[in-house]
Amino acid sequence: MNNSGVGVKKIVTIGGGTGQFNLLCALRDIIGIKISAVVSMVDSGGSTGRLRDELGVLPPGDILKCILALSADREAARKILQKRFNSNSRLSGHSVGNLLLTILSQYAGNFPEGVKALGEALDIKGNVLPVTIDKATLVAELTDGSFLYGETAIDIPRGGQRERIKTAFLVPHHSDQVKVYPPVQDAIKNADLIIIGPGDLFTSTIPNFLVPGVKEALHNSLAEILFVVNIMTKFGETDNFGVKDFVERIEEFIGKKVNKVLVNSQKPENEVLEKYKEQKAKFIEVDLGAEWAGRKIIAKDLIDLGGEIIRHNPEKLKEAVEEIIN
Repeated sequence: MNNSGVGVKKIVTIGGGTGQFNLLCALRDIIGIKISAVVSMVDSGGSTGRLRDELGVLPPGDILKCILALSADREAARKILQKRFNSNSRLSGHSVGNLLLTILSQYAGNFPEGVKALGEALDIKGNVLPVTIDKATLVAELTDGSFLYGETAIDIPRGGQRERIKTAFLVPHHSDQVKVYPPVQDAIKNADLIIIGPGDLFTSTIPNFLVPGVKEALHNSLAEILFVVNIMTKFGETDNFGVKDFVERIEEFIGKKVNKVLVNSQKPENEVLEKYKEQKAKFIEVDLGAEWAGRKIIAKDLIDLGGEIIRHNPEKLKEAVEEIIN
């Protein structure tokens, strides 16, 4: 890492969705680090998609999750800001937080200032940065030559079968190209450790690297790169992927080898796995040793064993990342 010796370590996370929320919940309580969360801006579903379509605003959903994860009183903030309206037909389905962030952005004059304002109100630890403030649609090209337009269409396959995703790109709405939000480049350049993932590979993680300027900043950074692999595959995105497949796919888009790979080694209970089979999702086995072609593979029990949803446990993630940082 850049920072040898004593001092605050600068950590940049790159992702989106629930995966980045769980990671930031883990990082928030680590002492001696400064966090910058770089967040994908292609979410097009639910309340976020409606606000984007009706008001022409940038999607607030994933940004809101990151702000909540880093907030001083996370549980209270989540209880209030993730509550959804249902009594008013126009407001129905919208979360309080999405609407608040939209209003703050419009009143403050731009989206990043709205994000800063909400972060200030919730006393967050660190910075939350949209990867771009240009509006764009995520497009996936499948192996049969067909295209899927929009994060929601890619995220939720129709029917029982779908061709694999060959590649992905962004289509700008109102300009010739999508540009990186400049503070993102600064954060990556000055980072000591960059953590990519976990999260849906093609709809949460990879879209960040499709923004011109992000991959270039990564190439110019001296930071170590840690890739956190998902626990389960996802139908239509990562069918039958192993750890090696995840690593090779992300490296294809960042154009650089990752230094370390963090992967869960604890298998969920069979009852839970059976329910995930209905969604055509499979457990990702550790299929590599401690070293692979210059990359360090770190396998640990990272799973949250409570409930019927398979996800990373923030406390276990915290311990694993602390070991890596130190």
